[in-house]
Amino acid sequence: MSRIGRSPIKLASGVTVNVSAANEITVKGPKGELKQAIDRDIKVEVKDGEIVITRPTDQIRHRSLHGLYRALIANMVTGVTDGFKKQLELVGVGYKATNAGQLLDLSLGYSHNIVFEVPKELKVSTLTEKGQNPKIMLEGLDNQLLGQVAAKIRSLRKPEPYKGKGVRYSDEVVRKKAGKSAGK
Repeated sequence: MSRIGRSPIKLASGVTVNVSAANEITVKGPKGELKQAIDRDIKVEVKDGEIVITRPTDQIRHRSLHGLYRALIANMVTGVTDGFKKQLELVGVGYKATNAGQLLDLSLGYSHNIVFEVPKELKVSTLTEKGQNPKIMLEGLDNQLLGQVAAKIRSLRKPEPYKGKGVRYSDEVVRKKAGKSAGK
C-alpha cells in the first residue's frame, strides 16, 4: 500500500467533512470551506474523527491516486484550520511591489510595470522597508492555488545565477555561478 495513502487524516475540532454521492468531498472549518472532486474508484470514509482513504486494487493508477487524494484532503483540512502562507522577495536595484486590493503592481526592471491580478480566494499584502528587499505575502486556504499563483509571480522574473536578481521565495537559496574572471 501507499505509505502516504494508508495513514489516516486526523480531524481538528470544528472541522466537518461531507462526502457526496457524486464523490465530491467538502471540508468546512473555522477559516472557510473547500471542495474537491475525487475519482470514483477511491473510497473516502469519515469515522472516529479521522478520514480514511482506500483503493480497490493494486493497479498502478489506483496506487498513484491513493496517495494523491490523501495528500489533497490533508491539505484541505490544514487549509481550513490554519491556512497557508507564502512569501516572495524581490532582489534587485529598483525592484518594487505595491498592491491595491487584489491588484499587484510590480516593477521588475522591464520598460513597463506588470499589473498582476491575484485571485479573490487569496489575500495579498506587500511590505517595503528601508534597507530590506520588498516582500510579497500571499495567504489562503487552498494550497494548490497559492502555490500556482506564487509560481506565476516568480516566473515574471526568475532569479538569475550570476547576481541573484529576480523574484524568489523568501526561503529559497539561489546558487550563484562564478563569472568570467573565475578562470584566471
